[in-house]
Amino acid sequence: MADELQMPFASRRTVSRPLVQTPRVRLNLERVQPFLYLLPALVLVFIWVYRPLIEIVGLSFNQWNLLPTSPKTPVGWANYQLVLGLPEIHRALLNTLVYTLGLLPFSIVIPIVIAIFTYGIRGRASTLYRAIIFTPVIIAPVVVTVLWRWILHPYSGVVNKGLQNLFGLAPINFMGDPLLMIPTITFITGWGLVGFCTLIFASSLTNINRDYLEAAAIDGANYWQIIRRVMLPLLSPSILFVTLLTVLFSSQWTFVHINILSLSSFRATTSNIYTVLYDYGFRSFNIGISSASAVLMFIGFGAIAIIFLWLQNRFSFYDS
Repeated sequence: MADELQMPFASRRTVSRPLVQTPRVRLNLERVQPFLYLLPALVLVFIWVYRPLIEIVGLSFNQWNLLPTSPKTPVGWANYQLVLGLPEIHRALLNTLVYTLGLLPFSIVIPIVIAIFTYGIRGRASTLYRAIIFTPVIIAPVVVTVLWRWILHPYSGVVNKGLQNLFGLAPINFMGDPLLMIPTITFITGWGLVGFCTLIFASSLTNINRDYLEAAAIDGANYWQIIRRVMLPLLSPSILFVTLLTVLFSSQWTFVHINILSLSSFRATTSNIYTVLYDYGFRSFNIGISSASAVLMFIGFGAIAIIFLWLQNRFSFYDS
């Protein structure tokens, strides 16, 4: 009798009803699931990118020397007024423009020429040439700078020795002449940039439908007309993208070479925006002016990026 009374309760404990998800719950899970995969990356981006940016904006309104024992003194907009009146900033802006214009042939013209004239290479030869041309990119910038300083040495460098033996020229001080330092730094930076940009244009060329090229050839277009009327228009998205990278990162790419090659007496001659930020932040320990300069640079480059994105959407041609 007792067993009969306990049976219903035992059956209730052992029997479980399956959970049934309603269509609304399933739909909500499908919407949330992609964001859960992105959540770790978004958290890291916020910690390492946007959190420092917010702190820099706060530091730009204070006077501080980076010492933990030193208090932060609020100064309002005084740092921004000082930055806009600094002669070093004006010189750095002009040098940044010179570096950017000087790097455009190395990031646009030369890579496009190499990518087009090596377009027909296939198989192992293509892999070999791409590995050779990409090698400067994987070398550390400090190592590249030291190698070029040895190559361009005024007395024992390979370049000056060759010029002296072949043409009898006097030694050229590439790293000590104020007129030659900016072109020298631009050339060293561009040398390491050619391979990266060439691979971008080469990959864009491989994505072009060959039917367009064959149709143009059947219609009577010669080789140069195919390049000008077919290849270059279809490369316009990549051209604008690489141009945007050059404008935004020219100061960052040249910073290492300026910091190593430039003597203290020629620092102002070769400086750009990044060197000014570095000097005020970690040499003069005036973190307020450095942060204000960084905020202004962020706003300026952000506006340039928006303009380039509009140009890319307006003037780009796509193979579709």
